[in-house]
Amino acid sequence: MSDSLPPLPVSGDNPAVTLEYLLRRMRHKSDFPTLSSSVSRIQALSEAENESLGGLCDEILKDVALTQKLLRLINTPHYRRGGGDSISTVSRAVSLIGLAGVRNLALSLMLVEHMEDKKHAQQLKEEFLRTVMAGTLASELCTNSRDAEDAFIGSLFRNLGRLLAEFYLPDEAQEVRELARPAADGTPASLSEAAASAQVLGMPFEDLGQAVGQTWALPDRLLTAMKAPTGTVPTRSQLGKPEHQSWLATLANAAADAMLFSQPEELGKRLTILNQQYASSLELKPSAVQDAAARARKRLTELTKALKMEFPKNSQAERLLDHFYVDAPNAGQTEGPGPEALGLDEGELAAGKVAVPQNSADVLTSGIQDITNTMVDSFKLNDILRMILETIYRALDCRRVIFCMRDAKTMQLIGRIGLGHGADGMKAAFQIPLRLAPGAPADLFTAVSLKGADTLISDASAEAILNRLPVWFRDRVQAPTFLLLPMVMKHQGKDMVLGLIYADKAQAGSLQISEKDLSLLRTLRNQAVMAFKQTTGG
Repeated sequence: MSDSLPPLPVSGDNPAVTLEYLLRRMRHKSDFPTLSSSVSRIQALSEAENESLGGLCDEILKDVALTQKLLRLINTPHYRRGGGDSISTVSRAVSLIGLAGVRNLALSLMLVEHMEDKKHAQQLKEEFLRTVMAGTLASELCTNSRDAEDAFIGSLFRNLGRLLAEFYLPDEAQEVRELARPAADGTPASLSEAAASAQVLGMPFEDLGQAVGQTWALPDRLLTAMKAPTGTVPTRSQLGKPEHQSWLATLANAAADAMLFSQPEELGKRLTILNQQYASSLELKPSAVQDAAARARKRLTELTKALKMEFPKNSQAERLLDHFYVDAPNAGQTEGPGPEALGLDEGELAAGKVAVPQNSADVLTSGIQDITNTMVDSFKLNDILRMILETIYRALDCRRVIFCMRDAKTMQLIGRIGLGHGADGMKAAFQIPLRLAPGAPADLFTAVSLKGADTLISDASAEAILNRLPVWFRDRVQAPTFLLLPMVMKHQGKDMVLGLIYADKAQAGSLQISEKDLSLLRTLRNQAVMAFKQTTGG
């Protein structure tokens, strides 16, 4: 809580005043603006009808810690149960579990990111676990993947107000818990959580979540699912109706609360009662909720293990976990690539710090294997190219990576795909001539491409280099150090320039590549050429 702000002005008559104060106080916390902007961008990217996986991947890759945790989670048995191959790029993760799946994981992990270094971290972890359990339960109660992804995010965000209060208003959140806590003998509290939060904050947790969700531009259907429906549970089926997701989120959150707060011997009875209450409206089989709870507990255990989240022995949070679970399809097998193979630092990852990949060769090797596994089956050329760029981007800790492709009409290499800082807007500047007028000098990019010579420029300000840089590069790109990897293939017995991979960093001399790294980079470049041949019939 900021010392520069006055006490919270509780105003039941004018909740707008209370909301503005709450938002202003959260903005005083340094990480809230980052959280809000990241949530808004990721949600908008995954909602856009014409958005490819590129935009979502690029947004996630901007956050090194988020990328690392996502890859650790995506390599747990639940997501790899279809096969034993490791996943080392966000691009492949998206291609395997879909935009919505990666979006849900990324948004969940963002909540984890904002727990770090809090004095009340244990309470935050419990709140996070309860929230993710509700989302997981809702997805497990669905019969198709599209409904499951929507159910997860709707049930997760139903708890947004409570989570935000716990993150940024811990004193008030503690007061709400005390007011809404049942007595030791099981007697219900005199105030519900909604009434208690309204008394302490001037508005219920749900209204706070709705208001923040609107400032984040969450889609209307998600905002609808976040709002608990009123009245009694319908006796007629809600499947196919807009209300279905709202009632499903209500059931999932009630079941998550039962798992967290019930004594083990009472849990089965409480879940059975919930199953009976919602059986008609959600068309549930007699044991649907108990079965979903068992599967959700296994998934949540995998998640906490991947994220190195620990809880005190015999704590309430442990009731949501299954420490004796073995995923049968992967029993006895590896859990996936270790942190070293993904370029992660185990200690820093466990502590939640931003870790920069240290072993570039391991990251390159894992990426090559990931791409090889993908190319065994049918694939889209753009997906392979993005995986290649992502591998280079992470392994070399680049500022940006851009792929340029041959344009037969203009006989130029044109920037097509970009990752990193400003790359999406800057790629259009890359227009590299492959045909020169007689006697015309070739700039550095054209010369390197036509010769097929892999080139690393350590200091672009050196006079000998500066004079050979094209105008568009000096004006718009201005990279102090960069790498050029031309792509050449045989066509009618002659070498034909197919494309160019460009990577840069922000400080002169900072892009250093060992012989081993260069060999692996050339393998990645060869994979790109092979992908072209396979998709174009050679």
